[in-house]
Amino acid sequence: MPIYGTALLSLCLLTGLTVGRLIGAALGVDADIGGVGIAMILLIIGCDSLQRRRLMKAPTENGIVFWGQMYVPIVVAMAASQNVLGALSGGVMAIVAGLAAVALSFVLVAVLAKGGSKEEKGS
Repeated sequence: MPIYGTALLSLCLLTGLTVGRLIGAALGVDADIGGVGIAMILLIIGCDSLQRRRLMKAPTENGIVFWGQMYVPIVVAMAASQNVLGALSGGVMAIVAGLAAVALSFVLVAVLAKGGSKEEKGS
């Protein structure tokens, strides 16, 4: 059932968008900076935490997978509609934000790869 997991998704999205707005305000930009990405990171951390504690039941996990499958095409469509040339001509901010996001992603992949469970490591 898709309704399961919606509360966790909603909480992560609202938190991510709020933090993104706060980052934008701190940088003097009237926009959401990285809110959706922050929401996805929070969702990954939240799901992993619940799974490690064995608190996430199968219907909840299936609901999150369902919404994740619906979410990816929507984000791709939203990203495709952005004015990339306008962002790049707007200054160095777009390039710095992009490079920072990629660098943070590389770091998080390394951190998450080291944090696997004992079963995944073959112990």
